[in-house]
Amino acid sequence: MKKLLLLISLLGCAALAKAQSATYHAFKVDLTFGYAIPPSNGDASTNVKAGATITVEPHYRITDALAVGFRFEGAGLGYADTNSGDNSSADISIIYSYCPSLEYYLMKGGFRPFIGGGVGIFDQGSISINNNTGGSTEYASIGSKFGFFPRAGFEAGHLRISAEYNILGNNSNYAAFALGFFFGGGRK
Repeated sequence: MKKLLLLISLLGCAALAKAQSATYHAFKVDLTFGYAIPPSNGDASTNVKAGATITVEPHYRITDALAVGFRFEGAGLGYADTNSGDNSSADISIIYSYCPSLEYYLMKGGFRPFIGGGVGIFDQGSISINNNTGGSTEYASIGSKFGFFPRAGFEAGHLRISAEYNILGNNSNYAAFALGFFFGGGRK
């Protein structure tokens, strides 16, 4: 029984050692900048403003079609409450995420569409500016949440375009549309 288990383990290690990208370099790092859109809460007095994202994501290609990575993303989302003339406030939600990710590339060649996603920790904070109290500014740490994101996009050359929806389980969900480039990971 021990010999059989050892044989299976050795065959598994050999298969994993062979399962490397044959056409593309194994390691790459994405750098993207994006436009973030928070959801509207349905309140007419709250104007949902746009936000921005910046993402750094190293990847390791297991095969030509499959890459695992780790996403570091920062997002700033804006809201304005204009319920009455002089009593207005603005809120900026700051969200940092640390998520292992997986991408599956649908085609080989110069144009490579992909689908993927990830799960991880989203740290949230908020900056509020309230006109009621003479323009005072407050910072509040909301804490960490477990979240996930589905993603789709494409790579052409070293250009990368993607769309994702970050789901945090509260009203801080947001969609992000990103444009960027990657270092490494090109054809061998």
